[in-house]
Amino acid sequence: MILDPDRIPRGIDDSKRLTAEEREKLFDKICATAQVSVAVASRARIDRDNILRASLWALKRAVVALPETPRHVFVDGRDRLDTNCDCEAVIGGDGIVLSIAAASIVAKVTRDRLMCALAQDCPGYGFEQHKGYAVPEHLDALNRLGPSVHHRSFFAPVAAARAKHMPWTVEPVQDLFSVTAVKVQVEASVEIDASAGL
Repeated sequence: MILDPDRIPRGIDDSKRLTAEEREKLFDKICATAQVSVAVASRARIDRDNILRASLWALKRAVVALPETPRHVFVDGRDRLDTNCDCEAVIGGDGIVLSIAAASIVAKVTRDRLMCALAQDCPGYGFEQHKGYAVPEHLDALNRLGPSVHHRSFFAPVAAARAKHMPWTVEPVQDLFSVTAVKVQVEASVEIDASAGL
């Protein structure tokens, strides 16, 4: 997100402080006046890397995809990006730095639109309402329907729902504490000379 200092839309704030309607209106204004790039991490990447690393990966891709290279990048949180410009991590940045607030609005509206589209593809989960958060309604749907192909595999409620609805997909993990006996067989003994520097 690179804001044009001469055309910053009024009302930009931390996306969590704005209503969905306010975010939608600001989204259009921000996209019309700023350089905007959005990148999305796949479910598979999140499962492989974890949510934080996948988010930072997507953020770096969004920075690289901007039409113009920024001189300075602000990142919301404690982690900086490895970029070709200065980068500063700002904890609580979406309530402090205008460009982070604008980016949070664009990100949240994009996510909400994706969740509404996902709700059409996977009815019954309520994605259009909870936007993927682990609220009771979402957890109830997981328990009732099992996970969809879009759910993160290693998120505990999803793993539990998979075990319930698709037990054949869950690999058994041996509990090392339940092992009662270990058979050890020694074939030969080897003498090691400690002075040999091994």
